[in-house]
Amino acid sequence: MSLFKGFGGRLAPWLALLALLLVWEAACRLFKLPSFVLPSPSAIVAATAKVGFAGWVEHIFATLRVTLMGYALSILIGIPLAIALASSKLLSRTLYPLLVIVQSTPIVAVAPIIVVVMGAGDLPRVFITFLIAFFPIVVSCVTGLLATPEELVELSRSLGAPRSREYRNIRLPYAIPHLFSALRISITLAVIGAVVAEFVAAEKGLGYFINFSTSMFQVPQAFAALMMLVVISLVLFHLIGMLQKLLFPWSLPKGQPA
Repeated sequence: MSLFKGFGGRLAPWLALLALLLVWEAACRLFKLPSFVLPSPSAIVAATAKVGFAGWVEHIFATLRVTLMGYALSILIGIPLAIALASSKLLSRTLYPLLVIVQSTPIVAVAPIIVVVMGAGDLPRVFITFLIAFFPIVVSCVTGLLATPEELVELSRSLGAPRSREYRNIRLPYAIPHLFSALRISITLAVIGAVVAEFVAAEKGLGYFINFSTSMFQVPQAFAALMMLVVISLVLFHLIGMLQKLLFPWSLPKGQPA
């Protein structure tokens, strides 16, 4: 019975997705909806095939390159910044409000200004992606660093351990679960950031392709690109989870298989 429940639990999401697609297809055919209003799943599949493998590879690679570059930059800057904020109350009081202001600013509105200032190329797109992805990393990492039991920190200091060892051996391990939760969130935000940047200034990429397709009323193609983005986000999300299981299995929540 437990085996049946486990197998059924794994199948349930796929069965729900299949049911949704069937209802979607039936509704489009029953109500005879035009493809430029709401394309059916079969029309989206046909549009996917029409673009061709080479065309999809070019656009996917362009979006993936900007996504990973912006994501890597958010990690390289976000983690050291989080350590600095956790180490200094003065720095935290000074910079944290500025970070909140940056995060609260609508990136879609600022993106054209960033492109004008930084010019064409990958640089403005990577920077826009970074702006969207880095904030959860900073906040969650600071939370994890400050969640370390104070008795362990006091014991470390009483034994004369330097501040670098305190962070490396005590605070950072406690921050790992918080950090990976943020990394999973940020990788999906990085995909969103790359698409927003491509809406503003790009000659290829899935965001550019969606913008171009909708301007030409090729809505099935736009939906096909949207499905590609969903798949990319899900794959990257699960890759980060697999990385945590591989490198830090002890940091997984209780009950979750390592």
